[in-house]
Amino acid sequence: MKVLFINASPHRAASHGYRLALDMIGKLGRRARVQIVERDLAAQPLPPVTVDYARAITSREPDTRHFDVSEALISEIETTDVLIINTPMHNFTVPAALKLWIDYVLRIHRTFASTPQGKVGLMRDRPAFVIVGSGGHHSGELALQQDFLTPYLRYALGCIGVTSVHFLLLQGLVRGSDAVTEELNAARDEFEQHALFTSDHAITH
Repeated sequence: MKVLFINASPHRAASHGYRLALDMIGKLGRRARVQIVERDLAAQPLPPVTVDYARAITSREPDTRHFDVSEALISEIETTDVLIINTPMHNFTVPAALKLWIDYVLRIHRTFASTPQGKVGLMRDRPAFVIVGSGGHHSGELALQQDFLTPYLRYALGCIGVTSVHFLLLQGLVRGSDAVTEELNAARDEFEQHALFTSDHAITH
């Protein structure tokens, strides 16, 4: 089993979500031989989209040299069985680093096709887990702000064909260590119920 781990938290290894992701990968490793591909968008930021890239994606005969970054990121998804994304919520949605990854991964004629019915994903589906860390609450009874991250990211991943998306929400992380522990325990309970962590299929996939 090959796991692609995308980290978008600037806190990196100090992020609660980062450690939860490693916990998930460790539990998968007890059921199957796991190979990890880590893409740390905080430690190694992606280059900004250039005018040459923007022209290439809209050209009928593009200069494919401008697709090098995009192709590398897409290939990382194509060759993996499980996708794990750790991201904070920045101002109601994804941070700039993750948005840039999305801009390179969503590419017409490569990861999605434009049809009369709308965009259709060209990549195979696979389990995707998105860990969302936030200081406040954007879901449930304590929510005081809107959540544009989860619907946007679900739609973006679905656009390329990844529709089996599961969100693990770590909310209210500024409320202290007890709150953090409570959120992490709830997230562990949630992902451990997924078939990937309970089925013998995970061992042989």
